Amino acid sequence: MMRHLSACLLAGSALCWPFAASAADEPRAPTANPSVADSAKPSDPETPPADADIIVIGRGETRQVQRISQVDIATLAAGTSPLKAIEKLPSVNFASADAFGAYEWSERVSIRSFNQNQIGFTLDGIPLGDGSYGNVNGLHISRAISSENIGQTIVSQGAGSIGTQATNNLGGTIEFFSSDPKSEFGMTANGTFGSDNTVRAFGRIDTGVLGDNGPSAYVSYGFLDTDKWKGFGSQRQHQVNAKFVAPISTVRLVGTFDFSDRRENDYQDLSLDMIRRLGYNNDNISNNFPLAVALADAATAGQPLPAPYNTLDDVYYDAAGLRVDYLGALGIEAARDAAVHGALKAYYHSNHGQGLWYTPYTPTPGGAPISVRTTEYDIHRKGVFGSVGGKLAFNDITIGGWYELNDFRQARRFYGLTSRTVSTRDSLDFQTGPFFTQWYLQYQTETLQYYVQDKIALGELTIDLGWKGFDVRNSATPIVGGGLASGTIKTTDWFQPHAGLNFKLSDRAELFGDFTQAKRAFVSSATTGPFATSQAGFDALLTTNKLKPEQSNTFEGGGRYRNGGFNALLAVYYVDFNNRIIATTVGAGILGNLATLSNVGSVRSYGVESAVEARLGHGFGVFASYSYNDSTYRDDVPQAPDLSTNPPTIRPAIATAGKTTVDSPKHMAKGEITYDKGMFFGRIGANYMSKRYFTYTNDQSVPGQVIVDATAGIRFSLPDDRKVELQLNATNLFDKKYVATIGSNGFGNSGDSQTLLAGAPQQFFVTVKTGF
Repeated sequence: MMRHLSACLLAGSALCWPFAASAADEPRAPTANPSVADSAKPSDPETPPADADIIVIGRGETRQVQRISQVDIATLAAGTSPLKAIEKLPSVNFASADAFGAYEWSERVSIRSFNQNQIGFTLDGIPLGDGSYGNVNGLHISRAISSENIGQTIVSQGAGSIGTQATNNLGGTIEFFSSDPKSEFGMTANGTFGSDNTVRAFGRIDTGVLGDNGPSAYVSYGFLDTDKWKGFGSQRQHQVNAKFVAPISTVRLVGTFDFSDRRENDYQDLSLDMIRRLGYNNDNISNNFPLAVALADAATAGQPLPAPYNTLDDVYYDAAGLRVDYLGALGIEAARDAAVHGALKAYYHSNHGQGLWYTPYTPTPGGAPISVRTTEYDIHRKGVFGSVGGKLAFNDITIGGWYELNDFRQARRFYGLTSRTVSTRDSLDFQTGPFFTQWYLQYQTETLQYYVQDKIALGELTIDLGWKGFDVRNSATPIVGGGLASGTIKTTDWFQPHAGLNFKLSDRAELFGDFTQAKRAFVSSATTGPFATSQAGFDALLTTNKLKPEQSNTFEGGGRYRNGGFNALLAVYYVDFNNRIIATTVGAGILGNLATLSNVGSVRSYGVESAVEARLGHGFGVFASYSYNDSTYRDDVPQAPDLSTNPPTIRPAIATAGKTTVDSPKHMAKGEITYDKGMFFGRIGANYMSKRYFTYTNDQSVPGQVIVDATAGIRFSLPDDRKVELQLNATNLFDKKYVATIGSNGFGNSGDSQTLLAGAPQQFFVTVKTGF
C-alpha cells in the first residue's frame, strides 16, 4: 500500500485510495523495455513499479515514449477522455469543443504535425482505427472503454512500436491498456454533477480471485447525460465494460467485452467571419423550428434572411452523431519473463452509426423545406493477432503478425420532415424510412501484417533492430453508386525498417536514438481516401497521377536524466514525409461535395521536445513540457485537371511550398503543479499553444491560447470505515473565449471557411467517489 501511495503522490494523483476502480492490487510489472515487447502483451497496470519515481518520462527506451497512468486520468473531471490526459506530453496537440474532450465531431489529436488519421490507436492491442469522426475501421477510445477502467496509456511520438496493429502510424502510436481485475472482492461507485445539468454515474464490481489462484473478473457500467454548453441539445452515453483473467498453468486466458451507445447533438461549425458577426455562442437553433423553416423559405425565394443571419450556413436547425458499438476479444498470454514468451488474441467489432444534419439545401417532398441528411455507418470487423519470442544468447527475438477483415457499408440518405411547424423527427433517434438514397456502397479492407524484432543487450548498450511489412487490399462495390468511385486499390510494403539504441551513461543518465520508416495504407470509404471522389477522379489517381501511399522516415535522439525525485528529458527529431495527400472540398460541409485529392509532395519537420518532473516535498509536485515544431510543405501543388467535377475543370496551382502545415502550432508549453498529502489533494494545469493555420496557403489562422484547468479534493472515512472522496474540477478556469478545434469540415486552400469550433467556457463539476 505504501508503495502505491508513494507512486501516486509523485504522479500528482487525486485518487490513490485502494477503492480506485482500476487499481489492481497486485499488478504485473511492466517490461523493462515495452518498445520491444509485442503489442499483444498483457494489459499493463496503472501502478508503476516500486523503483519508478516518475511515470510519464520513459526510461530504458530506444525511442521517444512516455506513459500516463490511471492516477493522471483520475485528477481530471470524471468521464474525461484519456486523450485529454495525454495533452500535457511534449508535441501532443489535443483539442475538443467540450469540457470532457469526448465530443467526437470536435475531438482532434496530432503529434509532431501528424493528424489523428496518421497515428495508430490500440486498446489491449486491438486496433481502434484511424481516430477520425466518421471512423470507418474502428472506434474512438471514449466508446471502447470507460476512462476509469484504463490502467495505462503509452504514447510514442515517433512512428511507434513496429508491433502495433496499425497501418497508418506515420506519426506515432497511442496504446491504451485496460486494468486487470482486483485480487479481492470490491465495489466502486462514482457520481458526478456539474455545469449544464451534467449527470454522470460509474459503478464497478470486482469478483476478486476465486479459489486458489483462480479466475477473477469485473463488470462496470457508466452513464452520462449533459446539456450542450451553448444552444439546445444533449450528449448522452451508456457504456458497459467487462474483463476476466483466468490463470492456466504458465499462461493466462483473458477476455474483454465492451458496449457503448453514444448519442450527441452537435455544435455549429463556425468561421472567423461568423465569430465576428454572431459571436462564439452562435449555435444551431434546435429550439426554433419555425425560424429554420423561415430561413429555408427565404433562401429558396431569393429574399433576405431573417436577422441577424446572412447565409443559410450561419445556423442549421440541428445536427447529431449516433454510435452503437460492440467490441469483444479473447486471448491467451504467456508470462513476459518466460523463456518463450508470446500471446494470441482474436477480436470482433460491430458498429452501427448515423451522422445527422438538418439540411435546408434538400427540401422534403410535399413537406418542410428542410430534410434530415445522414451519413450512415455499419462496420463488421474481425481479426487475430499474436506473437512469439524467446532469448538466444544476448538476443531477444520476437516475431508477430496480424490479420483483419473489415466489411464496411456506408450510405448517404435523406429523411422527410412532414410538418412546417414542428420537427417530426428526434435527432437522437436512429432515422428510418428515407425518401432518397444518394449513394450506398460496400467497402472491404483486408489487412495482413507481420513484424520481426530483435533486442540485443550488450552491457550498458541496448540495440533494437527489426522491420514490419503489410499488404492491405481495398475494394469498393456500389449498391447505389451515386457517382462515387468503385474499384480496387492496394498498398504493399513488406519491409519498413526500424533501428534504435539506448546507452546507459550511469544510473542517472542515458542516451537514446532511433530511425523508423512507416507507410500509411489507403482506407476504404466514401468520405475519405481515394474512393471519396468520382469514378473519373479515381481512375485518374491510379493512371495519370500515379497515387502513392504516404510514407515517413523519422530520425530522433535525446537523453534522459533521473536523480531521486527529479526527472528530465531532452529530444530532437527530424521527419522526412513523402507523398503527403491532402483533400479539399468546395462549399459548406453540409453539402457533401466530393473531395479533390492532391499529392503535395514532401513535408519536412524538425523539432525539439523537453519535459521535467520534480517531487518538491511536503506533497507538492511539478511537471512541465515544451516542444518546438517546424513543419513545412516542400512543394507547390501543380495545376491539374479536376475530374471530381462534372464537367471536369482545371484545378489551379496551389502555392504551398514553404508554408507551415495546417493545425501545427510551432510552440506548445504545458505545466502543472500538484499537491497530495493526507486528506487533501489538488492540481492546477496550464496548456499553451501558438498560432494554428487552417488553410494550406497560411492566409487564415487562429491565435495562440492558454487554457487553465484545476482540481481540488478531500478524502475522509465514514463511521463504517468506508472511504469517501469529494473532488471539484474546474475546466477553462479563467473563462477564456477561444477556438478549440480547427478543420472540423476539413482544410481549404485559402480564404475563411466554416471549419472552426469554439471551446467550452468555464465549467464546474463535483464528483463523489466511494467503494470497498
